[in-house]
Amino acid sequence: MAPLNDTNIEVLRFFLIGIPGLEKSHFWISIPFSSVYFLSLLGNLSIIHVIRTDVTLHEPMYYFLAMLALTDLGLCLSILPTVMGIFWFDAREIGIPACFTQLFFIHTLSLVESSVLLSMSIDRYVAICNPLRYSTVLTPARIIRMGLSSVFRSALLILPLPFLLKHFQYCHSHVLAHAYCLHLEIMKLACSSIIVNHIYGLFVMACTVGVDSLLIFLSYALILRTVLSIASHHERLRALNTCVSHICAVLLFYIPMIGLSLVHRFGEHLPHYTSSCHMSSKPSKSANALLRSLS
Repeated sequence: MAPLNDTNIEVLRFFLIGIPGLEKSHFWISIPFSSVYFLSLLGNLSIIHVIRTDVTLHEPMYYFLAMLALTDLGLCLSILPTVMGIFWFDAREIGIPACFTQLFFIHTLSLVESSVLLSMSIDRYVAICNPLRYSTVLTPARIIRMGLSSVFRSALLILPLPFLLKHFQYCHSHVLAHAYCLHLEIMKLACSSIIVNHIYGLFVMACTVGVDSLLIFLSYALILRTVLSIASHHERLRALNTCVSHICAVLLFYIPMIGLSLVHRFGEHLPHYTSSCHMSSKPSKSANALLRSLS
């Protein structure tokens, strides 16, 4: 089979399985999945609306929370069409342009969410370790720059992936054991060398998720050192309570992402549905948890 190019890119299509081994139960599975997606859309839109309309919430932490909700909303909308299409209409075919577009948005928004969580940890660090400079350090203009830099960094790093995948020869199979398109899953179908994709994928993960998680850990180490130096036990608890929701959001994001990456790279003998349910349940958990604790 010839490499994908402008003449045959519209002909070749991938086939999405959905949740492997549970195809006969897709209709019943769609009920809780649809409920989760509806609540995700409603929850994230509500968060954005409340923060936008309530003047008392026009503060740095709530701006970051709105970014997080917007990112979760984008992830939900990126995954929703193919997942619900399979569950409701048994629409398993997806064209190469649509698949690569979905892949780009899923991976880009995932990296943006990692950047936003890092920005929120910086917010907590400044608020606890340098409270007198909080308003001068985290100005609205700086927050906007942080948000835009997160989007540009993520998009530029993910942009080469569709072009690398486009020039592969897909002679093994056209079947994806998912309800959506992911880079690691697609490149496994290639019969040509995928070493460049492997190396670049690891490079992207190290430069984004690796660096972000390391900086988040460092910021909390500095926060903990500052909190322990506070004499009053009540003030210590008060300072730590402002970080609990963010820590939970970080764990909800990084543990499934790292686990999914490990399953794809090293878990060849695990059941396919082990890695098929991660993305569809992730959106909105972190943003909703943060809003409840900050309100």
